[in-house]
Amino acid sequence: MFPKPQPELHRNTAAYEQQPMVKPTGFREYDTRWLFEKEINLMGVTALGLGLGTLIHEFGVRPEVVTGHDFRSYSSSIKAALTTGLAAAGIKVHDIGLALSPMAYFAQFALDVPAVAMVTASHNDNGWTGVKMGTQRPVTFGPDEMSRLKEIVLSGAYRYADGGGYRFIPDFATRYIDDLTKREKIRRKLKVVCACGNGTAGAFAPKVLARLGCEVIPLDTELDFTFPHYNPNPEDMKMLHAMAAKVRETDADVGLGFDGDGDRCGVVDNHGEEIFADKIGVMLARDLSKLHRGAIFVVDVKSTGLFLTDPVLLQNGVKADYWKTGHSYIKRRVTDLKALAGFEKSGHFFFNTPLGRGYDDGLLTGIRVVEMLDHNPDKSMADLYADLPKTWGSPTMAPHCSDESKYQVVEKVLAKLKSMREQGDVLAGQPIRDLVTVNGARVTTKDGTWGLVRASSNKPELVVVIESPVSEARMREMFAAVDAVLRENPEVGAYNQTI
Repeated sequence: MFPKPQPELHRNTAAYEQQPMVKPTGFREYDTRWLFEKEINLMGVTALGLGLGTLIHEFGVRPEVVTGHDFRSYSSSIKAALTTGLAAAGIKVHDIGLALSPMAYFAQFALDVPAVAMVTASHNDNGWTGVKMGTQRPVTFGPDEMSRLKEIVLSGAYRYADGGGYRFIPDFATRYIDDLTKREKIRRKLKVVCACGNGTAGAFAPKVLARLGCEVIPLDTELDFTFPHYNPNPEDMKMLHAMAAKVRETDADVGLGFDGDGDRCGVVDNHGEEIFADKIGVMLARDLSKLHRGAIFVVDVKSTGLFLTDPVLLQNGVKADYWKTGHSYIKRRVTDLKALAGFEKSGHFFFNTPLGRGYDDGLLTGIRVVEMLDHNPDKSMADLYADLPKTWGSPTMAPHCSDESKYQVVEKVLAKLKSMREQGDVLAGQPIRDLVTVNGARVTTKDGTWGLVRASSNKPELVVVIESPVSEARMREMFAAVDAVLRENPEVGAYNQTI
C-alpha cells in the first residue's frame, strides 16, 4: 500500500525519499500549486496521481486521461511521477508531451479522452509546480472536486486497479496548430509582436500567427525555464512594458503576450499602450455581437463595469453575467449558460460554440484580436480602444497574504464594508451604493467608482482592483480608502505593484 502523505518532510533525508510529502494548502479552488521539493516531493506527486485516478473511478468516468507538461526543468519528472500514480489506479494515460494547457484541453476532444491532467505552474515563479485537472470536457475542476481530491490524497484512501497504461502521442502539437489555423487568413497586412516571456508558448504561438498571415516579431520566444527577463505573465507590468517597447521600436500594429502555459493573452496597442484584458473583452464583445446579437457574455468580478453600460453592447442586445473570478468558475458558467464567450480580467478568455469549444486558449484569443483588426481595416488597435467610454482602472494588484490567513482577511474586510454601509459611513468621500459578495467584496460608491478585494486562488496573495468612470483622481482616492481598510489587518504585506 502506498504510504499516507505527510504535510512536511526534510530534504536530504531517507524519509524524504521513502514517504510522500503533500502540503495541504497546495489544493486550491480550481487547481493545485506547490513549491516543488519544499511543499511536495515526487512521491507526493505520485500520491496525487493515485488520488486523481481514484476520483476518476468515483465519478464513473471512462478511466483515461490526457497529460502534458510545460517547459520547466522539473515538469517532465513531475508528469512521470503523476503518470505512475494514475497507472497504479488503473488509468490509461495519453501523453502529448510538451504542451500548453489549451493543447491538453483540445486533446480531450481530438483523442476522445474524458479527463485531463496538465502539469503546469502557469505564470508562477520558478520553483512552483501544479496540475490543472478535469473529467468533464470542456470544464475543469472547481471547489467541490478539489475538496474531494484533497480528502482522498491526504487520507491515503486510494483505489488500486488493473488496466492502467501509458501511450505517447507523437507530434500532437501539429494537430493543435492545424486546428487553430483552419480558418481564412487575414486580409489586412498586420505586424504583430509575439511575446512569450521564454515560456512554453514560444514553441507554438509564433507559428500560429505566421500561418494566419501576420508578420511576426518575436519577443522572448526562445524557451528558457530560468525566465531570464521576467515571468511569462501578461498581467505583469514588466512583461507589458517590454511588449510596449518592442511595439514602438518596430512600429507594430499590436503586441500579444502569452503566459507560461498559453491559456492567457495580454494586449498592447499600436502606440505601445497596455490595454487591460477586461477592456479587450469589451472590444471583442462589440465585434462579436455584431454577428451574434443578443449574445450572453460571462465576465468575472474584477472586470470593468462597461459590460453593463457600454452603448454599443446595449444596442446589440448583449447580456452580461458577472461571476466568480477563476478560470474554472468562468469556464463552467459559460458552459452552463451557453454563453458565446467568457472574459476574465487576468486574460483567460473562453470562446464557446460556434467560436470555440468553451475552454480558455490564449492563442485563440490572440487570433480573435487579430481578426477584430481585420474586421475593422480603417481602424488601429488604439482607435478601437479609444472608441470605448473612458474609465480609469488599476492593474491587478496583489499584496502578500499567507495561504493560511488570506480568506480570513477577506472576511474581515467584507464585514467592515458591510458595517460601513449599514451605518451610512462614506468610503473615499462617497456613500456606498452597492456591495457584491459573489467573490470577495466588490464595493461601489455613488458615482460608480468601485474597488474589489478577494483572495487569490493560486498564490499567497490578496487581489485588489480599482476602477472609476469619473477620473484618475477618484480611482486613486478609492485605492487609498480600500488600502486603509486592508491595513487594519497586520497579515497583509506589501503589494507586487501599485498605482
